[in-house]
Amino acid sequence: MENSDNRLSPWRAVWAGVLGVVAAVAAGHLVAGLLDGNASPFLAVGNTAIDLTPDPVKDWAIATFGTADKLVLLIGMAVVLLGFAALAGLLSRRSPAPGTVVAVVVGALGLIAVMIRPDLGQLAILAPLASLFAGVFVFRLMHRLSRPPIESAERRKFLQASAGVVAGIGVAGLGGQLLGSRTDVEGSRAAIGQLTPAQPAPQIPAGADFVPRTTRFLTSNRDFYRIDTALSVPKVRAEDWVLRIHGAVDKELTLRYEDIRRLPLVERTVTLTCVSNEIGGDLISTSNFIGVPLKEILADAGVKPGSDQLFSTSADGWTCGTPVADILDRGLLAIGMNGEPLPVEHGFPARMVVPGLYGYVSATKWVVDMEFTTFADKQAYWLERGWAARGPIKTQSRIDTPRGSAQAGKVTVGGVAWAQTRGIAKVEVRADGREWIPARLATEVSLDTWRMWEADLELAPGEHTLQCRATDQTGYTQTDVIADPVPDGATGWHTVTISVR
Repeated sequence: MENSDNRLSPWRAVWAGVLGVVAAVAAGHLVAGLLDGNASPFLAVGNTAIDLTPDPVKDWAIATFGTADKLVLLIGMAVVLLGFAALAGLLSRRSPAPGTVVAVVVGALGLIAVMIRPDLGQLAILAPLASLFAGVFVFRLMHRLSRPPIESAERRKFLQASAGVVAGIGVAGLGGQLLGSRTDVEGSRAAIGQLTPAQPAPQIPAGADFVPRTTRFLTSNRDFYRIDTALSVPKVRAEDWVLRIHGAVDKELTLRYEDIRRLPLVERTVTLTCVSNEIGGDLISTSNFIGVPLKEILADAGVKPGSDQLFSTSADGWTCGTPVADILDRGLLAIGMNGEPLPVEHGFPARMVVPGLYGYVSATKWVVDMEFTTFADKQAYWLERGWAARGPIKTQSRIDTPRGSAQAGKVTVGGVAWAQTRGIAKVEVRADGREWIPARLATEVSLDTWRMWEADLELAPGEHTLQCRATDQTGYTQTDVIADPVPDGATGWHTVTISVR
């Protein structure tokens, strides 16, 4: 039954609003596919939302959803956007003006988000402009076709227009996705083939693992932890990649992928750790990285005295500040991981690896720019958000097993400990606050990697609280003082409660 006045029925009003918003997203996505996938207003607003999100919320999202945190954000954005679309439609039952205003505001937000992105070119504003105009046009079109009285002819026009708009949205969305994927990064990666280092890493000894009581010493590329700030992974082909080295250097350098391949490659076994890792967290992994020591690359550039920061930039605009002393001592420009070219999500074609520093100050993926400067002159992404400048990895340990329950009697507790560049000298375990029991340590692979441990405890039936602590080879024992990851990494003893039957 139609309205007797000149207002749209509620469901037609909502339909007009939803179609307008979805058409706007699809149009922006299509134009972004021609320019740069990250120019999509939907992604640009999402990336801006990530940048503006308070750190505690980011830490909660990472701890709760892991690498799916971006998907959760996208779903949440879609729900909110559709809610606004429905509200705009309902407010526009009598006149299209309120919905038009909402469409313009949403389009303006996309335009602002694209304009403030440092990694997007000037033409990127075409994507949010297309989004804005498409949203307004489709909303007003559907609003006009939805006005009563609706006779059979008008109803047919409405249905035909709806079908046409839905088909157009599908074509635009699919076209934008295909155009955005036209850069054949996986083809470029496959063409590189196997990477054979001139200096391979030492063989991992059989005694490096205590499987199944601990995680495996080497982490597969598929399982290696991943934390990014961007909603979409940068897609850079090896043949298109260029690295600029400039700033406080004697000679500016521009390097291409083939320049790196021609240099003698080395392989280093390194454990990387995220500063967001909570006590007992799993944002830590170990891999054999293949690349070229940055010290050798920078010898041609000549780093000038007084420069204390390497300010590196990713292809997606993310920035990182790394102490120059650490770069020259042990920094690696990596192009391979566990014998193959870097996976796209882990930085292909090239990334930085600096043992002993949390990733936020050392592990720039998709690196395209290195500027030698000072910490006083430039602040990187996380420093602007209140995190510490240096970020050395803290001595830590974790209990991997048992979790939940165990059989009474001798219970073997196992886990990992790490103190990159210093090495682990001792791990101790205790139950219910009693005396500390020294753990057996797995074979040490290097000072730059984690170390597995296990210990036997006699436990009677009931609830028991287990704790562990590590001592590094400088003699420092990790503190029991509990601290959050902000500003330079969490501290405290990992504590788990188990039920012994």
